[in-house]
Amino acid sequence: MLVGMAARKKTSDDPLAPVTLAVGQEELLIDRAVRAVIDAARAADADTDVRDLAPGELQPGTLAELTSPSLFAERKVVVVRAAQDLAAETVKDVKAYLSAPVEEITLVLVHPGGAKGKGLLDAARKAGAREVECPKMTKPADRLAFVRGEFRTLGRSATPEACQALVDAIGSDLRELASACTQLTADIEGTIDEAVVGRYYTGRAEASSFTVADRAVEGRAAEALETLRWAVSTGVAPVLITSALAQGVRAIGKLAAAPRGARPGDLARELGMPPWKIDRVRQQMRGWTPDGVAAALRAVAEADAAVKGAGSDPEYALEKAVVTIAGAARSR
Repeated sequence: MLVGMAARKKTSDDPLAPVTLAVGQEELLIDRAVRAVIDAARAADADTDVRDLAPGELQPGTLAELTSPSLFAERKVVVVRAAQDLAAETVKDVKAYLSAPVEEITLVLVHPGGAKGKGLLDAARKAGAREVECPKMTKPADRLAFVRGEFRTLGRSATPEACQALVDAIGSDLRELASACTQLTADIEGTIDEAVVGRYYTGRAEASSFTVADRAVEGRAAEALETLRWAVSTGVAPVLITSALAQGVRAIGKLAAAPRGARPGDLARELGMPPWKIDRVRQQMRGWTPDGVAAALRAVAEADAAVKGAGSDPEYALEKAVVTIAGAARSR
């Protein structure tokens, strides 16, 4: 059954509006906008068919096939990514569809909002599409508002000072900010204040692959694992962590094999490390043996292969490597 868009409920908060526009370049917000439509459709019909399409997958005629009335009146969600890149003939198909959407089908158009493909964007707006703004949050004030909104959505109270401290600690990545809000909400009872944020994130916001490596080669397994889990939860790529672990262990091996009594400056030139790092590695290498270095390098190689596709659980592979390295650091 064909029905004009104006005849259907089309309020800004109805994810089952015939057409939704997700406009902007913030990936987290785009993902959430699409997910909200899919979740609403599946709440209405658990058997909803979801088709998530890149521009090249939507050829002339494809939309008509996907939206043709079904004998079984099944609900569908059709998501079109990067709508600005659709071919001209396909854009004509989409514009034609906008004037006569199909009952039980929800179309989601994802568009960055720029000049490219603006004709389709304008046509969708003119047809009355529901629009969800997904802008990049470049201003600190926007990120602060985002954090406040996250806590509200999670049903928790956080002081203004806590929200500001979180933005200051985490930075500009919305996924990291959202993850931090979720973690605090799960771990803390009552109002989340600045002291709580400080306890969780001050000194940890800069947690990185190199911090994980430093703790591991020092034999501090518990701290290394804690920092690793934090790094992974805030989006540090596993391959960067294995790289840092490899560098940390190799530095131990290089310095252990270097001539004893050499000056830091000479060692720095010979080993390709700055003098301050020579001093740090010299402190870290206490407890290491040649066999320990070999075992640690094997562990790093296995973890590296796992995070690059050879294993099914990259996080477990990293944890296993960290435990092995920390154990090797105490092998003497």
